[in-house]
Amino acid sequence: MRAKKYTSKRVTHHVPIEKIVKAFANKKRIDILYLLNKHPDSSVDTISASLDFDYKTTSAHTSKLAIAGLIKKKHIGHTVVHKLTTRGKQVLEFFRTLE
Repeated sequence: MRAKKYTSKRVTHHVPIEKIVKAFANKKRIDILYLLNKHPDSSVDTISASLDFDYKTTSAHTSKLAIAGLIKKKHIGHTVVHKLTTRGKQVLEFFRTLE
């Protein structure tokens, strides 16, 4: 089966900065960003198992990150995998400047 391109249907290129900051102003979402940096193409199942988070909680957090343009979702058959966007990588670089 052919993999679809990564999409961000609900995200415009002009996401307000407030929405972006709110998206990463949560410890669980920060953990998801770091995980996707190390393990791109992870499903919600993989993310929730790796971080010991509830599936529904993980799904809600990945949706918020996608809406803010920090991650992309790609459908492969019945599975949806997630990957950092350029903006998501920039957020992680910003975190490194704060350490």
